[in-house]
Amino acid sequence: MNIRKFTFNPLGEQTRILWKDAQAAVVADPSFSNDRERQEFHSWLRENRITLKAILLTHAHFDHIMGVQELHEQMGIPVYMNPADTAVFHMADHYSGNAGLPVIRHDWKITPATEGLGISVGGMNWEVIETPGHSPGSVCYYEREEGVLLSGDTLFAGTIGRTDFEHGDYDREIVSIMEKLVWLDGDTLVLPGHGEDTTIARERMSNPFLEPFNEKEETDASQQLP
Repeated sequence: MNIRKFTFNPLGEQTRILWKDAQAAVVADPSFSNDRERQEFHSWLRENRITLKAILLTHAHFDHIMGVQELHEQMGIPVYMNPADTAVFHMADHYSGNAGLPVIRHDWKITPATEGLGISVGGMNWEVIETPGHSPGSVCYYEREEGVLLSGDTLFAGTIGRTDFEHGDYDREIVSIMEKLVWLDGDTLVLPGHGEDTTIARERMSNPFLEPFNEKEETDASQQLP
């Protein structure tokens, strides 16, 4: 699998294009916020002859959706988002305005990204994993064969997504991660919405929020995980 990462907008959100076949790629959380970022994104697509076929949204916070409307209108491609984030989605303008950023248009129709849904594009097969907590409709997208997880703002290198925003829920986030993510293959590459990439093995052994996996008395058991 090929991955191209862009770091966009004042919050340092990481937009990613992923593909095996250049004629059928997906883009995760497209969020260019100004003309320079927009030009960088579109120029790269043209130069590399990449064709986008789907938009995968991990959640609907404003810093992850700023480029969606434009791509949807220009390319007519589906926008996958969990419907549980509808309330968050409709607050995007409020939060972007408070951050001094342009008003976000968001009148596109979503394609529901719900637990167990499979999204097949260009030889990739993305599985939707619902991970509520950072927001009610947070999801991760998992390409099992390639060992790649788009974790959005649920799981980061050395930490987890903050839950002090409206609609955040710390307990739900911990349950989501502990029940659904730490059991994935340890070599799984984790691509978060901000910060450095990591792996499942690294996080379950050293992330301070993911006890008991990083406790000394659990070391032997954790090493037996895949």
